[in-house]
Amino acid sequence: MSGTGAPTARRWGPAAVLVLVLVLVLLVVLVGFGLVALQARDRTAAPSTVPSGSPSAVPSAGPSLTDPPERPALLAELEATAPAPSPAGLDALVTSALAAPALGGRLSVSVLDATTGEPLLERDARTPLLPASTAKIATAVAVLTALDPDDRLTTRVLAGPAPGEVVLVGGGDPTLAAPRPDGAAPGYPVPAQLADLAAQVRTALGAAPPTRVLVDESLYSGDRTGPGWRPTYVSQGAVAPVVPLLLDGGRVRPDRLARSPEPGLAAGAALAALLAPGAPVEVARGAAPPGAAELGAVQSPTIAQLVEQMLQRSDNDLSEALARHVALATGRPASFEGAAQAVREVLGPSLQAAGVAPDAVALVDGSGLSRLNRLQPAAVSRLLARAAADDGSGDVERLQPVLSGLPVGGFSGTLEDRYREAAAALPAAGVLRAKTGTLDGVSALAGLLRTADGRLLAFDLTADAVPTGANRQAEAALDALAGALAGCGCR
Repeated sequence: MSGTGAPTARRWGPAAVLVLVLVLVLLVVLVGFGLVALQARDRTAAPSTVPSGSPSAVPSAGPSLTDPPERPALLAELEATAPAPSPAGLDALVTSALAAPALGGRLSVSVLDATTGEPLLERDARTPLLPASTAKIATAVAVLTALDPDDRLTTRVLAGPAPGEVVLVGGGDPTLAAPRPDGAAPGYPVPAQLADLAAQVRTALGAAPPTRVLVDESLYSGDRTGPGWRPTYVSQGAVAPVVPLLLDGGRVRPDRLARSPEPGLAAGAALAALLAPGAPVEVARGAAPPGAAELGAVQSPTIAQLVEQMLQRSDNDLSEALARHVALATGRPASFEGAAQAVREVLGPSLQAAGVAPDAVALVDGSGLSRLNRLQPAAVSRLLARAAADDGSGDVERLQPVLSGLPVGGFSGTLEDRYREAAAALPAAGVLRAKTGTLDGVSALAGLLRTADGRLLAFDLTADAVPTGANRQAEAALDALAGALAGCGCR
């Protein structure tokens, strides 16, 4: 009764309750896919102005991706019941995208329903193409399949063969970090610190500093630069010589792109300076005698964290190092050839199970820098679908770093500055996770996105006839296509 003081309690009708339920379901869907928009605004990663496959950006001191929240069971049910796009609807989008001059009239497409693994649209998807940095997806899946995601890479110092000698043994960790000249914190994931290693060695040696530091790079074998690499990749800072002992990715300083031509010896010299400041200490290659005492050891972040970092920043040094650890895990030499063979061997069974021949992956390096690499878009989309599939096999948990490491459109990593302004691309902002790939004549995008109807898609879009100087325009065309996929039901 109005006018009596206390307000009358409002009853919720069936319509209002239905609206509330729908709002809650929408919130669950958004959180379940891990948009992490608020967190992503605070993350720093490689600027998107540095194309994948070209010189890597200076490593950020800011945080990286953390594990996203568990997918609620309701989300899996919604994915299974949301309508999938029709092949005709998808084909119309791709045909429209091909009108962009920057794509050169050629675009290979593989779009799968990530819930079922079934292909929805494939155009030239079984054609082996130059993948650029989307090859890192194959490397990431192989690493997490062959190694325990909780493993770490160890850098050691052992007693040398003669008094006064110590041996710095490379364990294949390219994230080993020197003290930063600006005193900045190491960031996330926290890398192994050379200063911590030096402190352990000083304690083990007591008052007598070493007079000689030997550097052991024997973990790897073969060439230090990849087949099909440009001679300028190292000098321009795209990648360091591939050796098992890199300090700050082989950079001459942690805040510079320039790489040392002898990164192992440079790491040895940095250790010598920490062990005996101002004193002359010889640095040379060598090895410890059998059974030598360990004087100190530091460990990298976990393999899972390294995979995330590799994908977020399109880190060429990490991808080459991790490919070699796949070789070591399978008993092959830790060389370019051994790593390539190991990646193919590890990925073969899952690709065959998905109907793709093992020769769909024909890589000669782990980073995608080589122009001799060939990779079928159909293989990439199926590896992504395997990582996303909640089929009870355990793969979804083991391969989760592949998904959490993929940059989020408009928010993180190499996609941080994309999907923010162009109206055609905006629907994919926050709902797309993807790896970029850029080399001369090639622009690629491969990852996962959710459609307007709630269906999760795995995709690979590779344009390999991009006109000279048109890579930025090609990226925009692919972003617009991704935005169209995210924004439509395509039925």
